[in-house]
Amino acid sequence: MKIVVFETEKWECDILQKICCDHEIVFTEEPLRRGNVHEFKDADIISPFVHSELSGSVLECFETLSFIATRSTGYDHIDMEFCSRNGIPVSNVPVYGDHTVAEHVFALLLSISHRIPEAVNRTRKGDFSQKGLQGFDLQNKTLGVVGTGSIGKRVARIAQGFGLNVIAYDPKPDAVFAARYNVSYMDMDGLLQKSDILTLHVPGSKATNHLLSDREFSCMKDGVVLINTARGSIVDTQALLRALADGKVAAAGLDVLPDEPSIREEAELIRSFFDKKHDLETLFSNHVLLHMRNVIITPHSAFNTKEAVERIIYTTGDNIIAFMNRSLKNVVS
Repeated sequence: MKIVVFETEKWECDILQKICCDHEIVFTEEPLRRGNVHEFKDADIISPFVHSELSGSVLECFETLSFIATRSTGYDHIDMEFCSRNGIPVSNVPVYGDHTVAEHVFALLLSISHRIPEAVNRTRKGDFSQKGLQGFDLQNKTLGVVGTGSIGKRVARIAQGFGLNVIAYDPKPDAVFAARYNVSYMDMDGLLQKSDILTLHVPGSKATNHLLSDREFSCMKDGVVLINTARGSIVDTQALLRALADGKVAAAGLDVLPDEPSIREEAELIRSFFDKKHDLETLFSNHVLLHMRNVIITPHSAFNTKEAVERIIYTTGDNIIAFMNRSLKNVVS
């Protein structure tokens, strides 16, 4: 079988080459795109990362595609309906960085609460003035955790060490976890009304698209801090800009944005005028967010520690070998 692995670095190639040594395997640093799919159309198995394009119109270009092993937990970047119709199973990496992403939540939060980026930029210029750098304590603030899967639960546990009061929303509350870690579950509106800090840990899906929009922001406390390390689509970007402008949201720490690969170069914005799949209002709103002083944005790097990415590669290799041995692992479709 021919395996094509997209968006790779050399050390990843070395590991996967050893795991899949009995099969032809091709590595490319490029993400899968409509423009390059024909170079790999004879692949039997593909392993993309989150920046690859896996729409039905791209996937149908493969002649013998029989398995997708995404190197991510989320799979909202894959046309699952196409895969289901065509009998193409998809495996993911269900758990690889629950504490990794949870730690990034607090990296963003502490950067906001202690005005770290502004302080560093100021001192690099030789200015040691503290004017305008006053932050706020985390202790005794209320942290609202939306989604208590493995990452949300890890965030709640870390929060205890900062003296935060933790409340949570999840369609399936975990009573045992709540009792053990002193977490109070409540409905979504109740959580929005009580949270000083809000952190999002739900998957990207039709059900969670724009989970936070104008109505939800209006329910929040004035001066709330928003942290999103989940998926950009969960937050309505225009609504967030309005909430930031009127002070409803005091600051935001974002590791994800909707259509984030398309804002990396100015040229992409120009091309987007001719590409209907991108929402131009969202793209321009993303650019506004990038330049706001009370918004910290990292490049979807919450997962990116040495230990976490090694777990991703080894699990992906196991998923591929399991498929070839006719025993699917971590299958999502």
